[in-house]
Amino acid sequence: MAANTITLKLLVDSTSQRVLFAESGKEFVDFMFNILSLPVGTVIRLLTKEQMVGSLGNLYDSLENMNDTYIHSPANKDTLLKPIVPNNAANVPPLLPTIESLKPIGIYLCGNYYYRGNCGFYVSNDSKSICPSCKNVMTQTATIVNPRKGSSTNEGGYVKGVVTYIIMDDLVVTPMSAISCFTLLNKFNIKDVGVLEEKTINIGIDEGVKLLKASLQSKTVLTDAFLKKKAGERDASSSS
Repeated sequence: MAANTITLKLLVDSTSQRVLFAESGKEFVDFMFNILSLPVGTVIRLLTKEQMVGSLGNLYDSLENMNDTYIHSPANKDTLLKPIVPNNAANVPPLLPTIESLKPIGIYLCGNYYYRGNCGFYVSNDSKSICPSCKNVMTQTATIVNPRKGSSTNEGGYVKGVVTYIIMDDLVVTPMSAISCFTLLNKFNIKDVGVLEEKTINIGIDEGVKLLKASLQSKTVLTDAFLKKKAGERDASSSS
């Protein structure tokens, strides 16, 4: 398996050519849940404005092309066009392209905070700010401490890795059990298990972008991302 890919197992109804559900470990589930943390501006840049459904692409394009004469501050413009991507996903598989974003805003203290108790009550995101207590410039860089990620096993990500997860075609995610599998087969009215096909696919950056796009457009995400193109290719070859 290539670097930076994860494996996903699909259960496919070969009659209707649809994905009933997928099985995966925590890596794929972590990746999908991490989509919820992406700023809208980042999603538009990943998919490109042309691929966005609705009018958000036009809104992004309008701001991008607006002359700075009409903008209060170019920095404010960049906060929307190149928003800061949350850093709480260090252990999530990198299945989306790396794009430029703003650096996290620094936090500054007054240099007298150690000597004057009141100075320690104030922080700023601008190193030129004036301390309200002593009128000193607040140039002392503060150290930001993030909560410890993951559990005692240092897994990181969002879900635990001790179980297998079921991902439905519409991205409903639940822990897997034998009972849940039988329940799902009854739900889909599968009478003949012979029509079921198991497909194992490797998901890399290209597939990650397809999943992101389909998740914004469809209720049959896995089918649209992994089966529809192949079905089209078969149709084209059969007509030639």
